[in-house]
Amino acid sequence: MSGDFVRRASTFRERVANAEPGRYHLYVALACPWSHRTVIARRLLRLERTISISYAHPYRDRRGWAFPGGEFSDTAEGFDFLAEAYAATEPAYDGRVSVPVLWDRRERRIVNNESADIVRIFDELGGGELYPEPLRPEIDALNELMYDNLNNGVYRAGFAGSQQAYERAYRDVFATLPELDRRLATRRYLTGDRIVESDWRLFVTLVRFDAVYHTHFRLNGARVVDYPNLWGHTRDLYQQPGVAETVALDQIKRH
Repeated sequence: MSGDFVRRASTFRERVANAEPGRYHLYVALACPWSHRTVIARRLLRLERTISISYAHPYRDRRGWAFPGGEFSDTAEGFDFLAEAYAATEPAYDGRVSVPVLWDRRERRIVNNESADIVRIFDELGGGELYPEPLRPEIDALNELMYDNLNNGVYRAGFAGSQQAYERAYRDVFATLPELDRRLATRRYLTGDRIVESDWRLFVTLVRFDAVYHTHFRLNGARVVDYPNLWGHTRDLYQQPGVAETVALDQIKRH
């Protein structure tokens, strides 16, 4: 066996053409980078009054993502565990219970559990700020570069089942970071002078890198602070209005 960590594909992939206020609910965990980017999109695209939200506890045991109460309560259905949403949608479901989840409160079912789809759904509802048509080929190419080599690359290293798989992931991560740093040497954001979804895909990984991935996932070849342009990019995005409140480093570390 190769020992490579393979992320299982999301199961529920429906779209939402328009959002009736109060109908759709977002289940997330701020500890999770895939969730984090949907939280950022919801905030930046001013959908907080349209899409309600519940935050799962950062600690995930064998029972999965949980809502034990307080700030970690399910304000839509009163679920104790996110697995209940999956069972309500598909009683025979035996796949991975993951976040984020976009939930239809009226039909009591999961609409989508793929973060990339949810960000695009939110962008369409919010006016297309993050995936502008003229930049789509460049955004798609950046997303493809970053997903396997960096966004999921850190997990390929951290969850590798063999030394060879770990080394492959390690090489991919530390080939991609300097490549992106060089790109940012000549432009403020990844595609130029405006923030697009690729910037946020990068941000949720970079903001976790030094605190968690560098040590916990044994990716200690360099830190984000060692790349001047990536570090500046991270600080720039962190200071965008409303973004700092979505970065829960205490939960990220606990998770």
